[in-house]
Amino acid sequence: MKNFYIIDFDSTFTQVEALDELVRISLSDHPDREEIYKKIEDLTNAAMEGRLSFRESLTQRVQLLHANQEHLKQLVSRLKKKVSASFSRNREFFKQHADEVLIVSGGFKEFITPVVLPFDIKIENIYANTFTFDEEGNITGYDQENPLSQEGGKVKLLKQLQLEGNIYGIGDGYSDFQLKESGLIQKFYAFTENIARQSILEKADHITPSFDEFLYVNKLPQAISYPKNRILCLIVGDVPEEAIQVLKKDGFSIRHKETFEDKYVGDVGMVLLADGEKISDAKLLKAIKLKTIGYLGNSKNKISHDIATEMGIVIFDDQKQNPRNAKFIPKRMADFINKGDTYMSSNFPNLQLPKVGNAHRLIHIHKNIPGIMAQINKVYANHNINISGQFLMTNEQIGYAITDVSARYDKQVLKELKEIDQTIKFRILF
Repeated sequence: MKNFYIIDFDSTFTQVEALDELVRISLSDHPDREEIYKKIEDLTNAAMEGRLSFRESLTQRVQLLHANQEHLKQLVSRLKKKVSASFSRNREFFKQHADEVLIVSGGFKEFITPVVLPFDIKIENIYANTFTFDEEGNITGYDQENPLSQEGGKVKLLKQLQLEGNIYGIGDGYSDFQLKESGLIQKFYAFTENIARQSILEKADHITPSFDEFLYVNKLPQAISYPKNRILCLIVGDVPEEAIQVLKKDGFSIRHKETFEDKYVGDVGMVLLADGEKISDAKLLKAIKLKTIGYLGNSKNKISHDIATEMGIVIFDDQKQNPRNAKFIPKRMADFINKGDTYMSSNFPNLQLPKVGNAHRLIHIHKNIPGIMAQINKVYANHNINISGQFLMTNEQIGYAITDVSARYDKQVLKELKEIDQTIKFRILF
């Protein structure tokens, strides 16, 4: 059966609530603006959490706007810069599934349509409210006949549409859950990249911290091979909050602990340590999923560089022990996970990589002995894989090979690359 994807707009497709942003634009010079901002925010949350009817919340918020068409132009410009990161990087999905993606929102077409159209979402698949205006272009209200302006509006709309197929709902609020409650959709995915409402999380079929996660669990085409929210990032010791925020904003699953607890050793993908912390050789050898270590100080005598290198684990540290570099180390860690960059690592060949579009980046870490690259390229040649870019850096111990290949390849290719003799680690970056 055909699949349909019902996607919310506010705090889902975009990082913010658009009406909240609109009032900040329209009342920027109003003496009571902070008080009005707070009222609108409270009304938004009350409706999203099911504590206030959507119609009542919408009516009160629109009355507080004091906005016009010029303010809407400014809002659209702002919203285009606030598209959720995981939606933005998965543009190709929307292009491939233009017929199946519907934007269904209690927001307004006047600002939703210009934001989502560049993602190849069809204009006829955008369902939202519409404002009413006076002759001067001031917002006076909204079309109260539109089902999306009413309580249970998304349910009413979907009943009218009578879509035939499997329907999946993605959103952050109570109106999104109502679709599941009504039995009209197969699964409700609570989207938490921007906000997590506990009352909604408890009712979701699946909590999806990013759109990558939704695509991954449903085996749909995705921009990255593995959702970052599934990569466990362990913070150990007295690490500054600004350093933690770098990794948290990038979407990694953060655990902050006083010590490197045994229960995390087998699953951790990233570790950021405060200056003075150590990782024993025994724990390091058991950390088979660990990809990178960040150390806020000089890691010499705190972590075995030899063991880390032999396991394909990239170390970034601050040998000058400059406290101003608190953000620098986690940024380097994120760049390694996101792009494969090893620039300024302490134990790996240093490599800065260009961004790549419409391709997959495959990373092969191996012992530095003659003939490995020939074996790697033989695999690609045997499977008629088109190579769009290839990079190799070595040191005495290891070779670090990055290959950008055309998007189409057989899984057998990955199996053969992993089985090349002297391979230390292999992973698909995206």
